Amino acid sequence: MPEVNTVDEYLAALSEPARSTLYQIRSMIRSMVPAEATEIISYRIPTFRYKGALVGFAAFPKHCSLFVMSSTLLDKMQQDVKGYRTSKGTIQFPPDKPLPASLIRKIVKARLLENKGFSVRKRKPAVAPNPKKPARTPSSSPQSSP
Repeated sequence: MPEVNTVDEYLAALSEPARSTLYQIRSMIRSMVPAEATEIISYRIPTFRYKGALVGFAAFPKHCSLFVMSSTLLDKMQQDVKGYRTSKGTIQFPPDKPLPASLIRKIVKARLLENKGFSVRKRKPAVAPNPKKPARTPSSSPQSSP
């Protein structure tokens, strides 16, 4: 695939049936994400971002993929993705058979929750003073003599 800069360019460069399938997936994802979410090309694939990478999708010569961007989520959804080829954070499916809308909705909803939680955990906690260690005051600090 030639170098592309936008999701629209990416999709326009695809052949059928992958183009139609990924347009459907994109539309479903768009309908679920907040207005602040953005679409970018990241690592050469269309990616939705909301408080970090949310989900991505791509076409390959023999399959399409939904990049879940969370290996733990796929572990939790083993029953839901049964019958699909999966790897760490990716679900593969035939270009002419899109993933079910219910599965995409479940994944996007879970990823939104994960990213909202992640943005909260990312902040550093306030450091409480150590009660066993006395606070340093100017009078208790070592002084050098000339």
